[in-house]
Amino acid sequence: MHFDAGEPAGALGRRGQYFPRDGSENAEKNGLKPHLKTQWCSPPEQNAGFVCAMEDVLDVYERPLDAAYPVVCLDEKPCQLIRDVWQPVQPKAGQVKREDSEYERCGTANLFGWVEPLTGNRDVWVTDQRTSVDDAHALERLAVADPDATKIVRVQDNLSTQSKAALYRAFSPEKARTLAQRFEVHFTPKHGSWLNIQALEWSALARQALKARVGDKEALIKVVDHWLTRRRERAVCICWPFTTGDARRKLSRLYPTLTD
Repeated sequence: MHFDAGEPAGALGRRGQYFPRDGSENAEKNGLKPHLKTQWCSPPEQNAGFVCAMEDVLDVYERPLDAAYPVVCLDEKPCQLIRDVWQPVQPKAGQVKREDSEYERCGTANLFGWVEPLTGNRDVWVTDQRTSVDDAHALERLAVADPDATKIVRVQDNLSTQSKAALYRAFSPEKARTLAQRFEVHFTPKHGSWLNIQALEWSALARQALKARVGDKEALIKVVDHWLTRRRERAVCICWPFTTGDARRKLSRLYPTLTD
């Protein structure tokens, strides 16, 4: 797990040589890519609120499979719609597909998705936007997907749109209250969205289905539905090996320092 933002000013090579990250000849010679960078969310050090929420989520992930209390990770993701200006050149044998760097922006859409890591049950769907009402309908869809569960244990990021109040904006008081009682909610901490396992699903979707440009909502729905069907057929389960014990050892700097 990485949390430090930014990148180093340079890199140490074999025998201690120092190669600058400025696109110089040495950097190119040694395989460095100064045009690329990696970013991480950096949680504050010695933050009791962060570690409290983190350990709460990690404890949930250690629960055994229980059909009456399924653990489900819910998340949303904006998706930019991009259309090719020039038709890509289809590859011949032994070649890769070639596309022009020019493209047309066609607005945005939004993806909602959830996954039950221990069973491989999952869902992804496309919406025009993400409002509190959209979040409420996402919870309704999740509740309908598992009507026999006593309570759905839900892990998700703590965003302003994701609250019980949203249910009352979208449904009658009776239905809103019924839906609210279907869930046991555990929020990831700020700068801790990596704790939401649905983020792994977004990564798989991006790598396996969304490498090509998608220019409109209808096309995006087809791509997502096709990917989801294959993912469900394979019943891909997700093993989360990072535990509370691991966090206390590897992320000790995030824990408050106790004084006498």
